[in-house]
Amino acid sequence: MARINLEGVSAAALAKRWGAPQCGYFRQLPSALDAVHDLADQDAPSGTVVLAEEQTAGRGRDGRTWRSPPGGVWLALLLRPAHAELGVLSIRAGLVVADVVDELARRPVAQLKWPNDVVIGARKLAGILCEGRWSGETLQWLALGIGINVANPIPPELADRAVALTEVAPEVQRLHVLDALVPALLRLTPQGARLSESEVAAFAARDWLRGRQLRGPLFGRASGLRPDGALLVDTGPATAGVREGHVELA
Repeated sequence: MARINLEGVSAAALAKRWGAPQCGYFRQLPSALDAVHDLADQDAPSGTVVLAEEQTAGRGRDGRTWRSPPGGVWLALLLRPAHAELGVLSIRAGLVVADVVDELARRPVAQLKWPNDVVIGARKLAGILCEGRWSGETLQWLALGIGINVANPIPPELADRAVALTEVAPEVQRLHVLDALVPALLRLTPQGARLSESEVAAFAARDWLRGRQLRGPLFGRASGLRPDGALLVDTGPATAGVREGHVELA
């Protein structure tokens, strides 16, 4: 796996400017997330960053394929908390990504679609995937994967469902995104099974699903987020919380 520089900056220099213990930047990887798992198994320190110019087997939730051509940010981060709630961490990471997008676009454009998408309008800009590895009941590490369409071309067949950041911030470069994103991710607190009131409120301000009629994971109307990261669905007789599942609009 060939290591390369990002816009003239070496991986060692990137790690130093972001405050990460180490960073690997590769021309091509099957999956940056899998690379982080491999490094974690070799006792890499918490905060290790892996970046790929291109992923050949990038993935999203439920094994879905994530197109990862050159021009996007394909990032994975290793965390070693004592314990963590994956759904809550995914929400927190989404809030970070959305804040970075708004900062670079210089206006509020990013919304969050439960459980792990950052969208502009109805089109997907970024996806987040959290995976943990346990030994019995003990958490060994977390791998946080983030894919962001930045300047990579969006295929015509996906143009109504996906968007690149350069559409709303034409001058943005991947290094701009990463300089804002990685230090903020390293400041995340993975521990804690519940979102704070301010985090729930921040999500509510960006909640793309709220008020929309759903047919999955439950039939009903999306009604916000619970502090444990569950989607609230008003089914009519009651409001139920859903921790997992694929969202389908009615």
